[in-house]
Amino acid sequence: MKRSYSAFAEDIPPYSGPKAARETYADLKQLSAIPGHIYTCPGLQILPGQRRFSKVPWLVPMLELLPPSSIGHLKEWGLSTVFVLAKNYNKLVHVWESVTAMVELWHLQTNSFVFPEFEATILLEELEIMLGLPHYQRGEELTISYTVEQINSWSILAYITTKKNDLYSMKSGMHVHLLPIAQWITSQCKRKTTNYTAIAKAAAICICGVILFPESDDAISFGNLSIIDSISEGMKIGQAVLGFLYAGQTSAALGGPFYGSVIALELWMGMHIQF
Repeated sequence: MKRSYSAFAEDIPPYSGPKAARETYADLKQLSAIPGHIYTCPGLQILPGQRRFSKVPWLVPMLELLPPSSIGHLKEWGLSTVFVLAKNYNKLVHVWESVTAMVELWHLQTNSFVFPEFEATILLEELEIMLGLPHYQRGEELTISYTVEQINSWSILAYITTKKNDLYSMKSGMHVHLLPIAQWITSQCKRKTTNYTAIAKAAAICICGVILFPESDDAISFGNLSIIDSISEGMKIGQAVLGFLYAGQTSAALGGPFYGSVIALELWMGMHIQF
């Protein structure tokens, strides 16, 4: 169905010249004008000590058991860098003071960091390079399906295991728990089963849940489970990872919980920002 431009024209203010445009843009940049923004509460402690970014004792031992064929699938799906980050996750130290400083500069409407003399934001191309994810190519928009089906977490997890006890331990509410999935991987590897693709899919859920979509302690949402599952089908997930990080920074900028790939944020800060 074609949209009529005239239906929206009345909502578009007339252009009033470059001076008015600069003034409007200057007003937009004022973080203090955003209700509830932590920019106006410099003493507020928002990030340190959150359990969702604690060490994950089960992650590295599980990854060290993965058979070469399953690791090969992860590489084929474009998760080589994420796999390396996961293997070294417990050695990483997050600098929360720098992350907090960046969140205090986050603008909710422009999705950018507002510095005194300039603005900056994390670009999709940068994120894909930093995390080694498959690159989204301009012009691929026509191949994207906009039909959204209901997420069926059971069918995704059933590819891994059909045992009801395992399935019930892996999910609760609208979240999937990573530890039971890691325990299933460990048991499969120790038994030397040959279901390498299922093991790789389960490992992808665990490492992406920790590195790309950390939301709550050892758990991910059904929506993020579906995104991770799609990568084995050739889908590009960089946009979802970046959007999730943007949303997490917006939440934190309003005094809520911070979520998203803090590793991606810190890698970007290391490339561009000197504190």
